[in-house]
Amino acid sequence: MLVLLISTCQLQAQEGLWGEIKAFKKQDSLQPPPKNAILFVGSSSFRLWHDVQTAFPAYTIINRGFGGSTLPDVIQYADDIIFPYQPKEIVIYCGENDISSSDTITSKTVFARFEKLFTLIRKKLPKVPVVFVAMKPSPSREKFHQKLVQANLLIKNFLSRQSKTGYVDVYKLMMENGKPNESLYINDRLHMNAKGYAIWQKAIQPYLIK
Repeated sequence: MLVLLISTCQLQAQEGLWGEIKAFKKQDSLQPPPKNAILFVGSSSFRLWHDVQTAFPAYTIINRGFGGSTLPDVIQYADDIIFPYQPKEIVIYCGENDISSSDTITSKTVFARFEKLFTLIRKKLPKVPVVFVAMKPSPSREKFHQKLVQANLLIKNFLSRQSKTGYVDVYKLMMENGKPNESLYINDRLHMNAKGYAIWQKAIQPYLIK
């Protein structure tokens, strides 16, 4: 019974994600996306950044964050939300949902998933810079922070050995006295408010290419 319940929940989650992907595809059919843009892709922290274009007025941004997504989800839908756009740069925020999805997910698991996504991107878009935004310290997920810190470090070290990459360490910027800064989040203690996004804007900007 428990296995059936879990399978049903997973199926419903996938249907929800596919609904968002279909919405992107419909949007693209009605209004062709700009060429040579910077692509933001990943989970809900990007999806909820509704004014991301306003945050970076000197750049053309395509936002393809979709709620609750994990790295395997981004890999699964890469042909829908990454490669059709032929972006000049890709900015990724993902992995936090991977860690919180199960106690069996380790930092090495998250890194392996990221490496798979990175390798896929490099194979199809070898000249496109890839920037990873560090997983943030969400107050509601504090019990996962050690795994999160370790996964961030593995990804940071990996990217330091690759060409045309960047690592944006928002994690440190969102900590206060050794704890997540609660003032940067909305009531769910998971998603950010305007103050949180202001930190991201300032941290990410130097990594964007003209």
